[in-house]
Amino acid sequence: MARPKVSKGGLVTDEERAEIIRLHGEGKGRNEIARLTRRSQRTVSVICAEEGLTFDVTMTEEATRHRVAQLAERRAILAEELQGDAERLTEQMWRPAKVFNFGGKDNTYEEHDVDEPPADAKKNLMASAGIAIEKSLKLVPPDRDLEGLAAVDAWLRGMMPDQQ
Repeated sequence: MARPKVSKGGLVTDEERAEIIRLHGEGKGRNEIARLTRRSQRTVSVICAEEGLTFDVTMTEEATRHRVAQLAERRAILAEELQGDAERLTEQMWRPAKVFNFGGKDNTYEEHDVDEPPADAKKNLMASAGIAIEKSLKLVPPDRDLEGLAAVDAWLRGMMPDQQ
């Protein structure tokens, strides 16, 4: 007779143990068995391991590959958006801008239109654009264009006089 084990949900009865083993025999996965029996995934894993039962991991591996591909796509989209942000920020450096100031003893507000942002604003725009580009490159590092490099190498070799 199987001995009861302690889990978060309390002792596992012989009936619950038999149900877990039966569901495993039907080909159900660990997560589904846990959900159906209202037991933790760990409890299901421990019981199955005690019985010498294993789970088919091909579905898990496929799901993991799919999730990794989804995350890569999301990183690529985010990297593209960051690149666009950087482009918009650098464009602002050469567009007309409004400079303003709050303050003084009367707490007044003053503004002026200028042809381009002042140098300190350009510095901040450039720093922000640089950060966006850096983060974009970290999310999706550029691939080395090996064919392009080979073409450049061949062109350079063609420009050099033959050395014998």
